[in-house]
Amino acid sequence: MRRTLALSARWGRERRMAHQVALHAVEAKNQPPVIFFNASTRLGELSYNGAYHQLAAWALHLQGIPVIHFVCSSGMSRCVQGTNRDNHLQAPPCRSCLAQSHALYALAGVDWFGYEPDPELSARLEGLALEGLMAFTYQEMPLGALVTPSLRWVLRRYHLADDPPTRFLCRQYILSAWNVARKFSALLDQALPQVVVVFNGAFFPEATAGWVARQRGLRVITHETGFLPFTGFFTDGSATAYPLDPPAGFELTPEQNARLDAHLELRFQGNFSIAGVRFWPEIKKLDEPFLEKMAGFRQVVPVFTNVIFDTSQGHANHIFEDMFAWLDQLQAVINRHPETLFVVRAHPDEGRQGKASRETVADWVHKAALDPPAGAPNMVFINSNDYVSSYELVQRSKFILVYNSSIGLEASILGKPVLCAGKVRYHTDGCQTVFLPESVPAYFQQLETWLAAGQVEAPAMFRQNARRFLYCQVFLASLPFDRYLQAEGSPGFVGLTGFTWEDLLPERSPTMQVLVDGILNGEPFLLPLSSAVPATQRGHGPCKGVREGARGAGL
Repeated sequence: MRRTLALSARWGRERRMAHQVALHAVEAKNQPPVIFFNASTRLGELSYNGAYHQLAAWALHLQGIPVIHFVCSSGMSRCVQGTNRDNHLQAPPCRSCLAQSHALYALAGVDWFGYEPDPELSARLEGLALEGLMAFTYQEMPLGALVTPSLRWVLRRYHLADDPPTRFLCRQYILSAWNVARKFSALLDQALPQVVVVFNGAFFPEATAGWVARQRGLRVITHETGFLPFTGFFTDGSATAYPLDPPAGFELTPEQNARLDAHLELRFQGNFSIAGVRFWPEIKKLDEPFLEKMAGFRQVVPVFTNVIFDTSQGHANHIFEDMFAWLDQLQAVINRHPETLFVVRAHPDEGRQGKASRETVADWVHKAALDPPAGAPNMVFINSNDYVSSYELVQRSKFILVYNSSIGLEASILGKPVLCAGKVRYHTDGCQTVFLPESVPAYFQQLETWLAAGQVEAPAMFRQNARRFLYCQVFLASLPFDRYLQAEGSPGFVGLTGFTWEDLLPERSPTMQVLVDGILNGEPFLLPLSSAVPATQRGHGPCKGVREGARGAGL
């Protein structure tokens, strides 16, 4: 009862703001609409990404831009957030989701889509093994590939079991994706939009809509959470890959370096959160027994793994088929080098309550027979719930190995050579920060060379580029929404603050100015540069030169 009352109060705030926006929006301009679609960030409560999505739509609506929300009205037999991984037969909780949708989209242009089964598609899916379902194509649409990342995320596994529950969910996701494709195609035929904005573009409903739109040559903007509290990241690329290049010619000033150092100091203490989730409740120093063990080896090499979702994206698996394939081949290297202590570190988010991985690095260690005392004497495993300082490990290492975790960027800033096994967002042709070989043989040749060398050093430009990249990622590309949102309800969810509709106007908000310019005119989704104050809504002033520099860099 108490939760229902709290939700009703929050929905009331959302309705009131929606009414204010509709009341004060300027007359609709004679231009094509912008379509917004976000079906995978929430059910009955407002998530961070759900809020960023809606705030951007309100900002456009106030400018007289026609906005159409493509909204699910029980339009999927199974959806990402509504799937119960322990009971695949449980239907999604559509009632609470629809209640909030009606609050958010009050007086807005809405295209509600329901579910219409396709008997022919259903018949073709029956009897297929999981491998066939994941590779399934229908009317030239790669439905199996579009739903696979969602299936892995929901089941918290990269390697999926070919069992009845998994096949059932895969079939339902494919049927639901096809329904989204048909309904979204009909909307595009009718609305002829200028651009489409979707949540991250990786979960199957938005991935499907994005695929359909791109087939027509439409611009598709995706968004994800940013790297500071209450910040979002918008891009013309794939938001889960966080594509970003520092503006050409951009170098940090002393003030910007100081600002970055203050941010890093908090990171190194574990004092940070993303989308309301704090991964490090504490950070422990390396204890004496561990330090004594390290002293018994010629060199120490940490191995940093990542979580299932971050490694299940196609863009991540650049060299190896997946993270576990990398670990499998790395085991032989561990066995060949008894003089080296390898410290395999599970990502702290792997064990997050409610979203814990079900295919873990700990499982791999056990399967590979590397558990103590019978395991490799030159390998130590640190599980996800052991909050030993990764940064102290980095500082005591010869070099580090990562798949695609953020620790690689921070290690580069600390001056350590970093060898990546997966594609990382912080290494581009224009901003090289780590070593990223192009093939499996090249990877292991580089690794063996480093293990044999007396000393390994990274190019000085890697550290400089890493600082430039991190500053842009945190203070320019992470758009602040703290004026509008406050943590409220369950962890990871928000409510609206007491802002007014005028606070959504571009002239009153640098974030809204960036969003309006980016969505309508293709400008870079980067804040104007400010080096003197924290990255908040009230902290950024105009700096035309940097914005133009970013535009020149193709962002």
